[in-house]
Amino acid sequence: MNTKRQTLSGHILEETPKLSLAELCRGCQIPAEAMIELIDYGIISPCQGETTRQWRFHSTTLIRVDKAMRLKNDLGVNLAGAALVLELLDEVNELRAALCQTKY
Repeated sequence: MNTKRQTLSGHILEETPKLSLAELCRGCQIPAEAMIELIDYGIISPCQGETTRQWRFHSTTLIRVDKAMRLKNDLGVNLAGAALVLELLDEVNELRAALCQTKY
């Protein structure tokens, strides 16, 4: 029997707010102006801080930004549409989680 082993690598995304705006921009490879536009549309939001220098984001924000940018770039959805799609996906996930809790 010939079995191949594949090594997977990844990053653990923590819920603790630790990414600054600059770190988030570097991680997503988009400029700060574009990131602020995502904030303006309600796609993402800082979990700490009052000013852009003080803003801190959860690591999971990287995933949400990626989804929004794929909707925009790959499907041609504008940011208002991307915000709506992501909000609906959040609701679906919440409903699924609630359904799973009631089953067991």
